Amino acid sequence: MVDWLLSRLPPAWRGKARDYLVLTRMDRPIGALLLLWPTWWALWIAAGDFPPFGPWVIFTLGVFFMRAAGCAINDFADRKLDPHVARTAGRPLATGRVTPREALAVFGVLLLASFVLVLFTNRLTIYLSFAGAALAAIYPFTKRYTNLPQVVLGAAFGWSIPMAFAAVTNTVPPVAWLLFLANIVWSTMYDTQYAMVDREDDIKVGAKSTAILFGDADLAILWILMGTFVLAMVMVGTRASLGWPYWLSIVATCGLFGWQQWLTRGRERLACLAAFRHNNWVGLVLWVGIVLALALK
Repeated sequence: MVDWLLSRLPPAWRGKARDYLVLTRMDRPIGALLLLWPTWWALWIAAGDFPPFGPWVIFTLGVFFMRAAGCAINDFADRKLDPHVARTAGRPLATGRVTPREALAVFGVLLLASFVLVLFTNRLTIYLSFAGAALAAIYPFTKRYTNLPQVVLGAAFGWSIPMAFAAVTNTVPPVAWLLFLANIVWSTMYDTQYAMVDREDDIKVGAKSTAILFGDADLAILWILMGTFVLAMVMVGTRASLGWPYWLSIVATCGLFGWQQWLTRGRERLACLAAFRHNNWVGLVLWVGIVLALALK
């Protein structure tokens, strides 16, 4: 996709354009997908079926804009740490191919584009968007001050949930907040898997994470987080009166979590990264379950 986009640009622009696309992780869509699935869960549950076309387009585009903006501000915050971490040493900002000022400019433009999209919703959604923007801006700096940056990431990734309910129903019911809390647990779980990849490097450079906080208890705590997430999603299903396809997706989710734990049993870097990416299937399976359950009502 990145190569296809670049091929449409004049040759003189391609180098810098590639750096911007890599800065915003357009070459690695997994993060956007992990943000997209909970947003779609919320849209479908809020609408009780396929959501209105307008909010669906707005929130789908907004997911990609906000994820890209979050990546830009994350690399700005980590510009002095990334050169010392093996996985991130080649990033555009870490190597100097993109300047800190350029990264801030990209963040600002994407944030503005996201806000323009929100203006086509309602007043409550617009008000909620300010909290979402604050969470996106604050998260990258939390790893300096707390061992729980993954929890803040979960709140930032999940803030689209109350916004989606507000856009569709002009209210944020209890089931929306339950889904929001479930997403925080899920995000903490999969971002801990991600942090396990960089744990040794993060310790050396002084960064903090749940992977460091959990230490040797990491796999056991991941089981707890997985179980808590499944329980929360069971409560979401009962409150939303979802039928049997959704409960099949819950069973499938349990199986997917079991496979992730098998992958990470040796705490090897590539295995932990594979387990993190595997959560895309969790999001997809649950969304399919929600869609089918609502369609069969």
